[in-house]
Amino acid sequence: MPKFYSSILLILVFIHFSSYGQKKTLQAKSTVENIVIDGKITEEAWKTAPIASDFVMFEPDNGKPISDSKKTEVKILYDNTAIYVLAVLQDDEPNKISKELTNRDVFGISDHFSVSINGYNDGQQDFRFSVSAAGVQMDCLAIEDSEDYSWDAIWNSEVILTDFGWVVEMKIPYAALRFSKAEKQTWGINFMREIKRDFQKYTWNHIDTKIGSIITQEGILEGIQNIKTPTRLFLIPYSSAYYQQNNFDSDKTFKAGMDIKYGINDAFTLDAILVPDFGQTKFDNAILNLEPFEQLLNENRPFFTEATDLFAKGGMFYSRRIGGEPIIQPETKINEEVTDYPSTVDLINAVKVSGRTEKGLGIGVLNAVTEKTYATIRDTITNVSRKEVISPLTNYNVLVLDQRFNQNSSVSFVNTNTVRNGNFRDANASALLFDLNTKDNTYNLYGDFKCSYVNDVKDYDGYKTAINFAKTSGKFRYLFSAKYLSDNYDINDLGIIFVTNYHGVYAESSYRIVNPTTVFNTFKASQNINIDQQNTTGKIQDARYQLVVKATTLKNHYLEFLFQINPLDRYDFYEPRSYGSYVYKPKSIIGYGQFYSDETRPFHYEIELSTEKFDEENRNIYRVFGGTKYRFNDKFSLSYNFEYTRMTNDRGWVDFDNDDIIFAERNREILQHYFTGKYSITNKMTFNLIARYYWSYSDNHEFFTLQDDGYLMPNPGYSENKDRNFNSWNLDFSYSWWFAPGSELSVLYRNYALENTNLVEKNAQDNFSNLFGGNMTNIFSISLRYYIDYNSLRGKY
Repeated sequence: MPKFYSSILLILVFIHFSSYGQKKTLQAKSTVENIVIDGKITEEAWKTAPIASDFVMFEPDNGKPISDSKKTEVKILYDNTAIYVLAVLQDDEPNKISKELTNRDVFGISDHFSVSINGYNDGQQDFRFSVSAAGVQMDCLAIEDSEDYSWDAIWNSEVILTDFGWVVEMKIPYAALRFSKAEKQTWGINFMREIKRDFQKYTWNHIDTKIGSIITQEGILEGIQNIKTPTRLFLIPYSSAYYQQNNFDSDKTFKAGMDIKYGINDAFTLDAILVPDFGQTKFDNAILNLEPFEQLLNENRPFFTEATDLFAKGGMFYSRRIGGEPIIQPETKINEEVTDYPSTVDLINAVKVSGRTEKGLGIGVLNAVTEKTYATIRDTITNVSRKEVISPLTNYNVLVLDQRFNQNSSVSFVNTNTVRNGNFRDANASALLFDLNTKDNTYNLYGDFKCSYVNDVKDYDGYKTAINFAKTSGKFRYLFSAKYLSDNYDINDLGIIFVTNYHGVYAESSYRIVNPTTVFNTFKASQNINIDQQNTTGKIQDARYQLVVKATTLKNHYLEFLFQINPLDRYDFYEPRSYGSYVYKPKSIIGYGQFYSDETRPFHYEIELSTEKFDEENRNIYRVFGGTKYRFNDKFSLSYNFEYTRMTNDRGWVDFDNDDIIFAERNREILQHYFTGKYSITNKMTFNLIARYYWSYSDNHEFFTLQDDGYLMPNPGYSENKDRNFNSWNLDFSYSWWFAPGSELSVLYRNYALENTNLVEKNAQDNFSNLFGGNMTNIFSISLRYYIDYNSLRGKY
């Protein structure tokens, strides 16, 4: 391995560092005139502002100049509070401009204009602001590999449709950006225009798709100087009222609290929630989980999704740990039963500070405290109840230091710390990361070293390291990767990891087109090989070859095909649920195909088919997924998706019987229906409907005992009923009104039920009837959030 590291470093030393292509420069013009955001361009300042023009196609025909019939011109003004953006987008067929009304941050079937701003001009992170032709706002924090649309800034925009195209006017306050304290500002900037009906995107500064990096290919904004930015202090008080009812009782709840955002300076921001309320966040998709690992859940709470790009560094932070399930199962005596076991732990408060210095040092600190939580246990003889701690008062802390340099490289340090009050488990984990790119973004070297320490009944520590080398530009690209994880590497107190104690190698090569052909707009084919070997036994955990083809046709239909072969016998060290045990996993072949029709048409559909055939008699997995969406008009649309999975002769753990580990051969089916509807009254007022029904069962027909060599031996004497039948229903019907910038009134009706038994019912209608005939919970809630800018208060009082 040392020779490998040395070779990689020598490659980087002798790589030719070519210079960037010429970047366009735009001058921002200072103004003291009151700029009204109405799209009418009546102010005198706009008439003499410099113009950004000569847009170039980004995709599909990269590098092609925009036609005169779609001429696009952009101007920028600024004062002490904000920058102002004006875009005039010509279109020789204005009646064909796409303009679907959607929720905020949903692009939909619309033409778009966006501005990307990098206040440090360091090629690392963009603040992106987009507006559709229907006037809907989208904004995100963007790094090279991802866009975070959970981030919502407060800014103004207005769109006017004209007989020559459309006009966009924006006001982006400095509070929505991050930049240095320099008297003369130099920002990275780019503008993008999307013409939806032609599947075309154009940018002001040319972005060469043969180069893997986009942010480093922005133009330059100059002219902003001697600005005196106002105090960045924002108060967001809220109040919520809930009424909940089920078959047994009802409950009324009122909550009030406040979020605070404070700009420590132009670069750093403090976010705090004083009294959390996540009652209207999207429901989790409950499933029948028979896997040895917990279900990985999406984060839907705004505080943990907004502006969290720093905290995602290195994959050390899984925010659902905070306020997740309790960590302790209460101990009960023979005559006791648990009558109340909370499924989650309440959050007391949380605060985060994040930003970046003028020299590129990003700093992020997040701290959260969850309350002490009890289960209630009742004595069935005396009827006396007692309480037992299932989650102590806990403090969670994340620290991130991320130093950027050379426009496109970084070195990072991450630390996570979990401290539980009393004699409970504590944990600490750290990571050192490096991400190095050549100046022309041709090659990338990425690696990490991570370590963990757990203070429990028995202390233990572990580590993980990895290195990756890739060619990241051109039609042909490749990647080589190696990693090692020790036995006791454990970040699961504040992060999430499933598999440890192995080492592996991975290699990938790919080919793509960068301009359309006579058949495809886009095309990419890749193949990869992966081998993972368990450290203690030397047995293979994973060994696969995979071929993937992805393409978009000239009519904007999307195609994807995958072929995978697992040619070696493998061993699963987690399915037995017993440390040191493992079970044989046979060879298999996987096939997958997807077709996704042109989404710009009123009727859109998609279908996915996959199958896996194992090297065991009649052991197979079949899956079909289908979806349709119909857009009745720019305001109203409905969609329906279904998923069906069937597993024949699946084998998995079901029980411990004294010293034996019991497996079952079983048939499983999963059926899921997902229905959504949207009606937008305006670009700030929308009704939304989401309904999901999920049914799954596991029907065991033969039992086995796991042997020490990983193979299964029939166990005809085992007769426990370990079948499972699981039904889940969720419905959310909501009304949302953004009545002022950053201020929202939302009304939600929620209806849900869950059934989980060991009596398999294979009739779908009976399952549906049993679920709705059981204990159904109904919740009605109203929530009001109001955004207050400290400067507006100061101006009034």
